[in-house]
Amino acid sequence: MKTRRIRTLSLKPGHRLSAAEAVALVEARHREPRSALGYHEYPQRRARPACVVRVLEPGAEAVSVHWDDEDPDDGRPLRRIHPGGLFEGRLPYRRPLTPYRLRVRYPDGHELSRHDPYYFSPQLSDFDLYLFGEGNHHRIFLKLGAHPGRVDDLDGTRFAVWAPNAERVSVVGEFNLWDGRRQAMQARGGSGVWELFIPGVGPGAAYKYEIRTRDGRTLLKSDPYGFAMQLRPGNCSMVADLGGYEWGDGEWLQSRATGAAASRPVSAYELHLSSWRKREGRHPPFMNWREAADELVPYVLDLGHTHIELMGVSEHPLDESWGYQVTGYYAPTARFGSPQDLMYFVDRCHQAGLGVIIDWVPAHFPRDESGLAGFDGTALYEHADPRLGEHMDWGTKIFNFGRHEVRNFLVANALYWLDQYHLDGLRVDAVASMLYLDYSRGPGEWVPNRHGGRENLEAIDFLRQLNGTLRHYHPGVLTIAEESTAFPGVTRPLEEGGLGFGMKWNMGWMNDTLRYFSLDPIYRRHEHHLITFSFMYAWSERFMLPLSHDEVVHGKGSLLGKMPGDEWQKRANLRTLLAYMTAHPGKKLLFMGGEFGQRHEWRDGESLDWGLLGDPGHAGLQRCLRDLNRLYRESVALYGSDWDPQGFGWLELHNAAESVWGFRRGRPGSGEPLLVCLFNATPVPRVDYRVGVESHGSYGCVFNSDAGAYGGSEHPMAPWLSTGDGVNGFPASLTLTLPPLAAVFYRQAGG
Repeated sequence: MKTRRIRTLSLKPGHRLSAAEAVALVEARHREPRSALGYHEYPQRRARPACVVRVLEPGAEAVSVHWDDEDPDDGRPLRRIHPGGLFEGRLPYRRPLTPYRLRVRYPDGHELSRHDPYYFSPQLSDFDLYLFGEGNHHRIFLKLGAHPGRVDDLDGTRFAVWAPNAERVSVVGEFNLWDGRRQAMQARGGSGVWELFIPGVGPGAAYKYEIRTRDGRTLLKSDPYGFAMQLRPGNCSMVADLGGYEWGDGEWLQSRATGAAASRPVSAYELHLSSWRKREGRHPPFMNWREAADELVPYVLDLGHTHIELMGVSEHPLDESWGYQVTGYYAPTARFGSPQDLMYFVDRCHQAGLGVIIDWVPAHFPRDESGLAGFDGTALYEHADPRLGEHMDWGTKIFNFGRHEVRNFLVANALYWLDQYHLDGLRVDAVASMLYLDYSRGPGEWVPNRHGGRENLEAIDFLRQLNGTLRHYHPGVLTIAEESTAFPGVTRPLEEGGLGFGMKWNMGWMNDTLRYFSLDPIYRRHEHHLITFSFMYAWSERFMLPLSHDEVVHGKGSLLGKMPGDEWQKRANLRTLLAYMTAHPGKKLLFMGGEFGQRHEWRDGESLDWGLLGDPGHAGLQRCLRDLNRLYRESVALYGSDWDPQGFGWLELHNAAESVWGFRRGRPGSGEPLLVCLFNATPVPRVDYRVGVESHGSYGCVFNSDAGAYGGSEHPMAPWLSTGDGVNGFPASLTLTLPPLAAVFYRQAGG
């Protein structure tokens, strides 16, 4: 390294580091390295300030300071003041002051030139830190994490992380030889936030935070707010720029914001992209988001669904967790491409008329050493007491919902997915485990709340804050609770004391219905209540009816496999089940493979068995589901009164002996065509079956699950019916044939 010999200016005693500070810097224990390292001006009486630069460069032989507007040979050498690589020198006063370069020479003759990260002032405002500390910085993800940008006309990345109990935090990566001594971060007062701008580091750089704990341990942690991560088994965070994508879904977003979910059809296709259709011969064999836009979007659109619900979008290290043990809450999984690739997929869905919902997991997180668990050497994101902070069944940690910064992390994360990726909804996983302190715990294994009860009051407050915040910024977006208990008011509005969810999975309906349909038809007469009971509470919440992935794994068998009888009867039962879900009040969700009768239960390591569609019976099932979805979307009677008891009326309730039931959908007197929905759950056709209806007129058949096109028997039945005299207290009646193991829907002519 050639430098012109320049006399270095001496430092006065008041400008020098103390021995204790020097040792703390060299040993990477200094909480505020910016106070000692970098450029500093010290006031002097009757003279310009004394200008001092200090640099920590372990292993360096020599360091000099250079400005870009000066001769490259005019470097100002610094002197070594500690053998651990601490250098210091006084420089001439200059204005305007601009960032300088450090030229570093090592004993082997290798040289490098870089800008000094400790030149730059902190970028986070005190107001940002205040809002975060009280748990109300709704877009804290724009402040914490890794953000590439320009400071003082230099490209670089600003890093910021919350680790209040750490003794020291450093950013480490290839750019500093993964050495935590080189770029230690600056503590921002009592906020617990550490910050550093590193020039020259840009998108694509892998990094972690090296955290020195107060008990002397050194941890390597991924960035809780990182926008991207390496594909497993790598677990580094990656600097990512979320800009650059030009959205084309403005019309969709405008329409979404002005409509209420209650008045819209919602029929979601739930899928696990890793196993929907694998790329054989590719390693790893994942379909990417752009391929999914070309193949999945047309497929789901053709099936007639209104939404896609995606499992496993956030980064997770274990494929077998399906994305429910998250390590990168702000990082779309690298399995399927870049953040911009996900944006492209969502955009294509919106332009095709499909909404996109993702599974979101605020209830718990895994113990992975690189993740949130024990983040700064203490129970930071979780409770320290295992009776509050651990899910014994799942081997995971529970978020401490009473901590402001933890709530802020989660609420902002939910908002992040809606802001940055234009998502239309979040299906919130495991809400029941959040609501109750004794969830899956025995006596002595849980701690009562301050009133002595079992409700998790802090989690309840969090869920209310979550739903209120999302509704404020994104009206029309869905929040859906996977909640299996009788907790009151899950979907009741916040102003009425509820949790404020848009919908709740109807787990009771799912369990009862699958239990009923798995019975041999000869025994169904004894379990008729499994059909009728759901209508006792169908309007107590705003329900979604799920036939989800949970019901086709872990030895439970596929939907088709649950059905009794021979192959024809199995498919007939499944068609009736799908029709019953379509007609029952509530929005709909069906897991992939159910639409064509996947034979074996879901295997996350394999593609769906697409070859089955070569069988006319399975292709007929798919055609049946397609027609049901289209009928649902076209019939206000089916979706417009999902959460209105006036849109439902029993027509046949008590015929358990023949396993027949039926009801009306739609509001009488509304002007909309009403639907008569009838079900025969036995293989015996019911000829000249008479059922009461509420008004005279003609009724035309709009759906028959026994149709030949679906693989049915095409048992003879009339396409049009005229009413006769009243029966069972109804003013009119229909006489018709109910095919075996079938559902038939008739629409009243003229509305």
